[in-house]
Amino acid sequence: MSHDYQEFVANFKLKSGIDLYLYKEAQMKRRLTSLRDKKGFADFQEYYRSLHKNPGLFNELLDRITINVSEFYRNRQRWEVLENKVVPHLLKKRKHIKIWSAACSTGEEPYTLAIILNQYLPIDQIKIVATDIDEKAIQRAKLGVYPERALREMPEKMKQKYFTKQQSLYKISNNIKSCVTFKKHNLLADQYEPQNDLIVCRNVLIYFTEDAKSTIYTKFSKALNKDGIFFVGSTEQIFSPHQYRLKSFDTFFYRKD
Repeated sequence: MSHDYQEFVANFKLKSGIDLYLYKEAQMKRRLTSLRDKKGFADFQEYYRSLHKNPGLFNELLDRITINVSEFYRNRQRWEVLENKVVPHLLKKRKHIKIWSAACSTGEEPYTLAIILNQYLPIDQIKIVATDIDEKAIQRAKLGVYPERALREMPEKMKQKYFTKQQSLYKISNNIKSCVTFKKHNLLADQYEPQNDLIVCRNVLIYFTEDAKSTIYTKFSKALNKDGIFFVGSTEQIFSPHQYRLKSFDTFFYRKD
């Protein structure tokens, strides 16, 4: 690895708290080199000096690192399992479910969770904490306004009940918005709030190294209550769940022992 890139990674960690070495190196370096070249910088040193002074450039880089691709009910069959099997399992022993939507991007996932929970619980009993490292994504999530393509897997009756159409955009209802609290959080560096009944973290961990993934799985497991459920993305099957005190509950769902 070039000294130029190593120095950039070290400086970027000091500035942002994000350790790029914990992401898959080839993918990350390719992504950053492409952005650097597009902006017309000769090397990473020159690029870093500019983004250190220019918040717009820095935020654009954060956007490139954090892949904000999301939609409501993404991989709909999995959400049907959550609605028909996971939520009843959790409500068997508790009246309130503590939920964390980690790496929530622009908010489609935690709002989907709130909509599903509302099939079982009144709005004022639904509390979801949603976190992401990207502050711009969080600001967009708080707005709760989405293009039609973000709703393509959303059941029609849910779309009509929970959204208002504004020209070509859809605005989520204030009731559902009131269920979700958004916060900034770095999965690799920040503390995990304990005693969650359901943790959802999907389509993010594929970008991390195996060591980083293992660390994150361990932290998620510790942050779950006994019998709590961990829901991962469709490319993120955990091959040795027992080492994290987890058991398979359904495809891409794990139960804490």
